[in-house]
Amino acid sequence: MADLKIPFFDIGTTYRELKPEIDEAVQRVLVNGWYILGKEVDLFEKEFAEYCGVKYCVGVGSGLDALVLIMRAYKELGYLQNGDEIIVPANTYIASILAILESGLTPIIVEPKLNTFNIDPANVEKMITSKTKGIIAVHLYGQLAEMGTLQEVALNNGLLLIEDAAQAHGARNAKGEKAGNLGNAAGFSFYPGKNLGAFGDAGAVTTNDSRLAEMVRIIRNYGSDKKYYNEVRGVNSRLDELHAAVLSVKLKYLDKHNTQRMRVARKYIDLISNSEIILPNWSFENDHVFHLFVIRSNNRNILAEYLQKKSIQTMIHYPVPPHKQRALIEYKNLHLPISERIHSEVLSIPINPFLKENDIYYVIDCISKFQIK
Repeated sequence: MADLKIPFFDIGTTYRELKPEIDEAVQRVLVNGWYILGKEVDLFEKEFAEYCGVKYCVGVGSGLDALVLIMRAYKELGYLQNGDEIIVPANTYIASILAILESGLTPIIVEPKLNTFNIDPANVEKMITSKTKGIIAVHLYGQLAEMGTLQEVALNNGLLLIEDAAQAHGARNAKGEKAGNLGNAAGFSFYPGKNLGAFGDAGAVTTNDSRLAEMVRIIRNYGSDKKYYNEVRGVNSRLDELHAAVLSVKLKYLDKHNTQRMRVARKYIDLISNSEIILPNWSFENDHVFHLFVIRSNNRNILAEYLQKKSIQTMIHYPVPPHKQRALIEYKNLHLPISERIHSEVLSIPINPFLKENDIYYVIDCISKFQIK
């Protein structure tokens, strides 16, 4: 087994599996000769809205742009203004916080629950002030945040509830409601490594609010709803036709691929046995689509080196919490021990729809045998 190579994720595998359909979709766009905001974007927006169970989807340039445009649109509509506070989890990718700052708003960073990695609703309630206008709920690693409780908190306090669903395409609650339809609006990323990934940067906003959807459409296109007539100060953040065509193909297989991810996750959770390792908390329902399978260890770096020697590639999501990043130096003195602990312990091991059975069991065996001498 020494020569076995298990990459963290081979993005090209998805293309090879769906090659005929993807090639046909790309060729269709090239032959059509319309590359910006055309039929493919219209089609994908309708398909993804229907998939998420919402009325509207607006394709944009990236997941970060999706969050920024949501907040920019709410400002244009009068729901938000400069300096308003938005509560956001401390344990997230920095994009969640950058989007707030980019929009002229103030992030209020709160601790997650250690066992789920997701924002703790109790901590959210403690931080609500007269300046608080919204909550960003991040479905980290593919697991839904506690949206039922957060919905109640938002409703009781008159707050906007925005989903950062960048890692949770297809995750659904006990009622069957999907990520993207659990708040006022949601931002998705279609970065290539996501459960639903394009072949470059891409994103989308989903919502049931017609006014918000229309404003996002205007802002993404230079602030224009009619060519050369600009209503607001917009940006250029449009989902490309090529990406939309590819995403329409891959969307048909998303549930299948998520099921395959969950199958691998179930094997890991059932069969990895090691007191050095803390496995993810999961209900074994569809509320976690395992964009990442993240374990914890007090000896994370030693474990990563051990697995590398066993030809198993791992990654750390994420090594430095946002409030300790140089880019956010003004937050460096925040006392957030749970997030700091998480970032010092987490290690992501291979999980994707295409892992072979012998590779899955090899990963299980290696992790189960790991020990500190």
